Amino acid sequence: MALIDDVRGRRVWDSRGRPTVEVGVRVGAAVGRAIAPAGASRGSGERCDRRDGGSAQRGFDVRGAVAAVNDEIAPALIGRSLDGGGRVQAELDALLVALDGTPDRSRLGGNALVATSMALAWAGAAAQDLPLWAALDRLAVRVPLPEIQIIGGGAHAEGALDLQDLMVVCPGATSFAEALDWTAEVYLAAGDLVRRRGRAVGVADEGGWWPTFATNTEAIATLAEAIERAGFRAGEQVAISLDVAASELWRDGRYHLTLEDRALDTDGMTGLVLGWLRDFPVVMVEDPLHEADVAGTAAFTAAAPPGVLVVADDLAVTNDERVRTLAAVGAANALLVKPNQAGTLTEALAARRAAAAAGWRSIVSARSGESEDVTICHLAVGWGADMLKVGSITRGERTAKWNEMLRIEEAIGSAARFVGAAPFAPD
Repeated sequence: MALIDDVRGRRVWDSRGRPTVEVGVRVGAAVGRAIAPAGASRGSGERCDRRDGGSAQRGFDVRGAVAAVNDEIAPALIGRSLDGGGRVQAELDALLVALDGTPDRSRLGGNALVATSMALAWAGAAAQDLPLWAALDRLAVRVPLPEIQIIGGGAHAEGALDLQDLMVVCPGATSFAEALDWTAEVYLAAGDLVRRRGRAVGVADEGGWWPTFATNTEAIATLAEAIERAGFRAGEQVAISLDVAASELWRDGRYHLTLEDRALDTDGMTGLVLGWLRDFPVVMVEDPLHEADVAGTAAFTAAAPPGVLVVADDLAVTNDERVRTLAAVGAANALLVKPNQAGTLTEALAARRAAAAAGWRSIVSARSGESEDVTICHLAVGWGADMLKVGSITRGERTAKWNEMLRIEEAIGSAARFVGAAPFAPD
């Protein structure tokens, strides 16, 4: 019987130079480890990280969350069985939720809980001598389409651009490896364009270019041009995905586009984003309206061209009940799955399953504050997700995940079924 021998929390560092929580779980000779990520742009319904406050590390320290793992979570888990796969994972995750006892996980900390939940999954897989993706589903052969940032903005680039992320997907690629090759060419072409035009500033939180633009539309046009300059057919081989993160723009009843010094009402914002879908090779748009505007998002989804994915992030916060509510009124047709939004893997999987039941597509996603942890790659494959969103194709915390997906694709071998253009097929 695989019994938990030890649970250990430790304080490590993320890609923004902030402390975060790592948890290690030991089962005999098998060890599972996982590191909690952290978002900069956060939905109001997300689970709350436990941070220390005060002056040290500008309030972002996690000594209290690490202590919660070692002083409360560890004694509750040590000696329990990890035999039983998903059923036992669900039981242990439920124990974590009950131990915290708050709706938002603020007592022990969402960061402490998600790191523990992921570490339990890794330890369970290691005890079976399986990679995590195979422990989740031994028959998994579906390889997700990568969604990769080329230009960063919003909270990831100090508001240099109102849009949060300008990304690409490669529906014309025939494998994950080929999609990365194509994206790298687009990344280089975009860099050439922004440097040549004197727009380059630096690199955003998730590794994408951080240029200056006169308007948000100019940024989208530049990315479309970069796709063509890289030698690809825009919209067919390589297409654009936008993360509007509209909740970050919403205040006083209007959407404030700081870059363009103007404010829009809901109709104006809807018209602006729908215009981008019409004028550019955009096949995905995330959070086009603020998180409370369910009716507006439903109207936007109905008006979007066939085959375009309207992705719920802040709108759904990886919550199965919210997904069912949104799906019932046609607000969005795809879900961004972020385990730390949900709190535990079991809760994130429940949201993924609710999305599948509604006929939605799913995208397993990293956060802007990341580490070398590669859990989400295994979740994307083991849960049969359509896409994997990690950030850009640069920086070690991002390439760790892309490189892990290359290994997984290779391990699946000839049985691998790359998602490709399937998510964008009109119903």
